[in-house]
Amino acid sequence: MGERFLKLMMDILSQPAVLIALISFIGLVLQKKAASDIVKGTTKSFLGFIVIAAGAGILVGSLEPFGKMFEVAFNVSGVVPNNEAIVAMALTKYGTATALIMFFGMFANILIARFTPFKYIFLTGHHTLYMACMIAVILVVAGFSGTSLIILGSIVLGFTMAIFPAMAQPFMRKITGNDQIGFGHFSTIGYALSGLVGKVVGKGSKSTEDIKFPKGLGFLRDSSVTIALTMSILYVIVALFAGSSYVESELSGGTHYLVFSLLQAVTFAAGVFIILAGVRLVLAEIVPAFRGISNKLVPNSRPALDCPIVFPYAPNAVLIGFFCSFLGGIVGMLVLGAVGAVIILPGVVPHFFTGATAGVFGNATGGVRGATIGSFVNGLLITFIPVFLMPVLGDLGFANTTFSDSDFGATGILLGNLVNWFGTTGVWVVVIAGTILALLPGFFKKNKNTGMSA
Repeated sequence: MGERFLKLMMDILSQPAVLIALISFIGLVLQKKAASDIVKGTTKSFLGFIVIAAGAGILVGSLEPFGKMFEVAFNVSGVVPNNEAIVAMALTKYGTATALIMFFGMFANILIARFTPFKYIFLTGHHTLYMACMIAVILVVAGFSGTSLIILGSIVLGFTMAIFPAMAQPFMRKITGNDQIGFGHFSTIGYALSGLVGKVVGKGSKSTEDIKFPKGLGFLRDSSVTIALTMSILYVIVALFAGSSYVESELSGGTHYLVFSLLQAVTFAAGVFIILAGVRLVLAEIVPAFRGISNKLVPNSRPALDCPIVFPYAPNAVLIGFFCSFLGGIVGMLVLGAVGAVIILPGVVPHFFTGATAGVFGNATGGVRGATIGSFVNGLLITFIPVFLMPVLGDLGFANTTFSDSDFGATGILLGNLVNWFGTTGVWVVVIAGTILALLPGFFKKNKNTGMSA
């Protein structure tokens, strides 16, 4: 019974659509909205994230054959970072610990948002699951078990869910033009780095969205057309290098390899189009609904949402970011090969989502140059950081995949090395000290207000 309940809770909390619908429902109820408004807001929030998930599924499905063609075309092999793959392997052994850390970690996130300056409620359920899983693996490998494992893991998870959105918020204000939504996707270090690079290199560079096309190429102003045509060229080139026999025997089911490549490229563009439509639908509902939670439960808090939330603000930067991040991954792979380290192959899916987002962040601070160089740096980062993460993952470190995004790597490396440096007791001391430091600003503010009112 207990295991079935844990599975139910994990299935609910790891689904962004369900989580967003629940948050919308609670927020609208707290605002005492009419029943019709509650039903409408909850349903449209649910629908919006289902649309985003459907678009992401289409996009990932079209990228998988591209990744396989790339490996065959250029005869490369190594570790392919993929969050879904590594978590699927880990859950067979660490499933219960993951579920409990995730469940209590979400409560820890709410408490941290309530009592510290980190006013963000992390609503990207699947990334919460992935981070909970990685924390569980590292702590179990370090010797934690039972109640101490769950409590420590939940506190660490709660802080990651609050601190990383806070790190992204200065850039989110620049991207969105307001302070209403936060950013909840665990590759924030790469995005913030891209934004900082944009500040350094982008002086005088125009926005990716202000790129002027000649009159005869006016159709390229439509981002869907641009993405479809650009991806078609890329897919066809890689398919030509992979060869017709491989593509038609292994991937296309007999369909001509060039026709198959074109279909996958335009399917990719369709996936991006659907994601953008879903994001607009969610933004129209979740921000007003969240005001109920912000006003009643966690004052001044913001919903931290998944990375596609920024795509509509700079669609051209999305495409530029993907290409430049992927190029950074290729360069990083060559460097690792040259120094004799573990080869990290550029996973197409992580490079799309993190690279596209890094492009938007870089564009916000440095225009075209910021988007180009910032996302390239992101590509290097998510290639090198898994090399240092793998040793702290125990047996999972020897798998042919690992966690792909920068925040997983940074959190895992820090947590694993804290255990190595200070032992299990030392980790408790560090976490407790960090919690006290996070609570102090709120304590002093409360005392100051009390003193003023007296």
